[in-house]
Amino acid sequence: MKAKQIGINVEIPKQDCNDINCPFHGNLRVRGRMFLADVTKVYAGKSSTVEFVYYYYLPKYERYEKRRTRLKVHNPGCINAKLHDKVRVIESRPISKTKSFVIVEVIKK
Repeated sequence: MKAKQIGINVEIPKQDCNDINCPFHGNLRVRGRMFLADVTKVYAGKSSTVEFVYYYYLPKYERYEKRRTRLKVHNPGCINAKLHDKVRVIESRPISKTKSFVIVEVIKK
């Protein structure tokens, strides 16, 4: 199956997959938020948990504090991100009850 462009400048995976929720080989469209995150958990059913850190300003103390966000994401077979990889994650339609994001590129293994 031929991989298609998804509308953003990311590297197209060389592996094929027959996942209908893959943005390159399936019917999933990507839109909305995009960010870099670290993979903290990898589950058996093409799911992963990613975490990204951001700084939040506290006006009372005139300082920043570090906060983190954890998201459940879809990990297509052609991407196959492993634990501790740095990945690019993009929002999509809801795939399941908790998954609305998909991994589109592995930045650093």
